[in-house]
Amino acid sequence: MTQSVVVQVGQCGNQVGCRFWDLALREHAHVNKRGLYDEAISSFFRNVDSSVGDGLTFTYLNPQAVLVDMEEGVVNEILQGPLREVFDSTQLLTDVSGSGNNWLYFASRRCTGSGLGTRVLSLLEEEFPEVCRIVTSIYPSAEDDVITSPYNSILAMNELTEHADCVLPVENQSLVDIVNKIKVMSHGAKPGLIIKRNSTVTSGQGGLSGAEKPFDAMNNIVANLLLNITSSARFEGSLNMDLNEIAMNLVPFPRLHYLVPSLTPLYTLADINVPPRRLDQMFSDAFSKDHQLIQADPKHSLYLACALMVRGNVQVSDVRRNIERLRPSLPFVSWNQEGWKTSLCSVPPVGHSHSLLALANNTCVKPTFMELRERFTKLYRKKAHLHHYLHVEGMEQSFFSEAVASLSSLIEEYHHLDATKAKLMPDAPRLSIAR
Repeated sequence: MTQSVVVQVGQCGNQVGCRFWDLALREHAHVNKRGLYDEAISSFFRNVDSSVGDGLTFTYLNPQAVLVDMEEGVVNEILQGPLREVFDSTQLLTDVSGSGNNWLYFASRRCTGSGLGTRVLSLLEEEFPEVCRIVTSIYPSAEDDVITSPYNSILAMNELTEHADCVLPVENQSLVDIVNKIKVMSHGAKPGLIIKRNSTVTSGQGGLSGAEKPFDAMNNIVANLLLNITSSARFEGSLNMDLNEIAMNLVPFPRLHYLVPSLTPLYTLADINVPPRRLDQMFSDAFSKDHQLIQADPKHSLYLACALMVRGNVQVSDVRRNIERLRPSLPFVSWNQEGWKTSLCSVPPVGHSHSLLALANNTCVKPTFMELRERFTKLYRKKAHLHHYLHVEGMEQSFFSEAVASLSSLIEEYHHLDATKAKLMPDAPRLSIAR
């Protein structure tokens, strides 16, 4: 098994990260009922002996994680919650000041979740240049209540493009839409269409204390993304995928490393008490915009590569059959028509027979980036709130122009690839629902 380290940064990063650890522990406990420290557990956990006095010691699992935040609130909640005994003080890096939603608070201390996160990312590249850096980045919705979020996002995008090996973009609005869809399903008229208590989307604090909060369900979806992408590193399978293979197989151009994630079936997340849907439907759903974690439609954009990370009782023949069924409706670049990477992990999510995470390197991210640039431009033309950044020592207005130029260049690269799509599939058939 490959050993990996999770770096949780900012309020959202720590909430999602601790939900991941909570769910990962549940998965390992379900599979490893004797509680033995085995190879699967060692991929993300250390076995630590601790003295309790009188010559007595006890052993506990310690996640291979670092928790970083500019304020203490969320980390303190973690230390008061169900996961308080699995982390130790050496893993926690906090301050008390917060960031005031300013991407660069001091010249040497970039903050906000995006600013601090990208600063940590660049430091990791300097110290560990050979280690693959996979980043899950949350993108604000157009109705975000932080007015400076377009500035923070543009500045962060520049760093993500330059220093990450892969970025899994997740939009808040897509998470809201999925949660709302699950709520509609839970109130459906069909018998058995209910969401159980303690389902992974609608409940559970993920190591936090206190009453359930509005963003818990959204954080749980992202945590399930992380569970699926790390499943091959944590459990055996007939065709496991090392995390390093994601960048190696899905990123033909270094800057074009934004991989659109989709999760299916949705009831794997919601734990809805309905009969299992047909396996082929799960593969069809993975290419539907309703299952994307960003608001995009990959079927009508160009694929550079695609990974299918399957969990549970699924055979290689099932995967191959579905790839052949879907291939005619999915436009791939001419030089990578066979650009599929597959992974089969034998352990499904708890309580379910199978699940699928699809990661698409697809030009459908372009509209998201164009909308982000447009929102930035509306503020920047009026110089609105720039003083909030420029009063910080070391911060110059050129940082903004360089960041938006980098994003524009990225958009142009995707646009250039998109221009070849019409030549590839002028009469492409529409993706049909499995029957």
